Amino acid sequence: MNLSILLGILGPWQIVLIVAVILLMFGGKKLPELMKGIGQGIREFKDAKDGNKDELPDKKN
Repeated sequence: MNLSILLGILGPWQIVLIVAVILLMFGGKKLPELMKGIGQGIREFKDAKDGNKDELPDKKN
């Protein structure tokens, strides 16, 4: 619900400006790496929240 309110405030020119600033800050080559990292972080968070463990068991010495 809050997202719809936020998107209602932002017009198309504001979104274009935000995207342009992000491209200037990170560059075209770093942007896919940044999105990949964000996606992996979200996936790890969801897995931890749901209790999915696809990891190797911890080694105990």
